[in-house]
Amino acid sequence: MRITHLGHASLLVEIADARILIDPGGWSPGAHAQRGLDAVLVTHQHPDHLDQERFPELLRANPAAAVYTDPDTATLLRDKGFEAHALGPGDAVRVGTATVTGVGELHALIHDDLPRIHNTGMRISADAEPTFFHPGDALDAEPEGIDVLAFPLNAPWQRSREMTGFLRRLAAPHAIPVHDALLSDAGRTLYLNQATSLGSKDTRIHDLSGGVPETFEAARPDTGPKLDS
Repeated sequence: MRITHLGHASLLVEIADARILIDPGGWSPGAHAQRGLDAVLVTHQHPDHLDQERFPELLRANPAAAVYTDPDTATLLRDKGFEAHALGPGDAVRVGTATVTGVGELHALIHDDLPRIHNTGMRISADAEPTFFHPGDALDAEPEGIDVLAFPLNAPWQRSREMTGFLRRLAAPHAIPVHDALLSDAGRTLYLNQATSLGSKDTRIHDLSGGVPETFEAARPDTGPKLDS
């Protein structure tokens, strides 16, 4: 599995035979230059996760890409004439030999005066590959067996202790900070230090903000000698 951070919440996940783009929002300029995509996943419709103005251009440049989104966004895109497939909690689809499974249902609460919208976390897996999870804008979903976790570093709906608690609960071997466009350099360093020191001791944080891809390998099964019980 190879992952590239394309700015803010957007990632390119290359797994098995699939190139999958997640959350091509307005604060992720690198997302809209991607080509040769097999699928575009959208966790929810907020503009930092889905740039509706540039989305048509992205799809024209990637005619073979299937679009899978949370139910609210699927309806929105269909109303605009796009073919979009709704992915709710527990729904699973194949992208090449990879499987994308929807996890979770609602966006985290921003304010009592703002209605909550759908948010579908995206779990991506394939044989002999690490299992990846992007939660979108929610921390209440806890899928099992995650090897590589994307986690929101900062958000109006998230406290720092919620971020570190999320890292501890999932305790993935690897984690990639995303959702960071609101942070200054100094603020980003502070949050990264908290993620490292206050998150899970079993998790290695990989800061991919420079846009350089990183490859992750599946954990190897224990093939050592077994002792008789």
